[in-house]
Amino acid sequence: MSLYGVSVEYGLHTVLWLLAEHPKRPSSRDLAEMQGIPAAMLAKIMPKLEKAGIVSSSDGISGGYALAKPASDVTVLDVVDAIEGDRKLFDCKEVRRGCVLFGGVPPAWSISGICRIHAVMLRAEKQMRVELARTTLADLARGGRPPEFEALVADWFRDRGAARETARIAAVRKGRRSPR
Repeated sequence: MSLYGVSVEYGLHTVLWLLAEHPKRPSSRDLAEMQGIPAAMLAKIMPKLEKAGIVSSSDGISGGYALAKPASDVTVLDVVDAIEGDRKLFDCKEVRRGCVLFGGVPPAWSISGICRIHAVMLRAEKQMRVELARTTLADLARGGRPPEFEALVADWFRDRGAARETARIAAVRKGRRSPR
């Protein structure tokens, strides 16, 4: 069982793709295709990132996504919380109350204070959140992809943007859309 779902992984990789140079904002479909992930899944993630102020979007066939603030100002925790909410590491069910030897009424010593198991889980969660909060997108991007690959990424997104623009112009010429 994992604490965070695959949406967090998709979301983090997606915002890292937004760090690349783009002549036009990439669409969620382009971002999904670039990564080989389901477009429908990314279409659910991007509005959460936008609502959290991590990305901004523009509508239309020429629209797409960009980071809303510098990569050094966005932490991994920001992305995780935007996608998953403030999900807890551990959900204590107070199992300690159910010992059969208590005859249905646990003695005070057995239930006083916070459960020791819950306490260690809270400490672990706090440390995990501290680490996620201290790591920014800029930190993740450092040394990740070589410049030659970044050039390929820029070319790929530029070609995708040009194809969208060509489709927009064709639609205008056919009278299906008004020009912008």
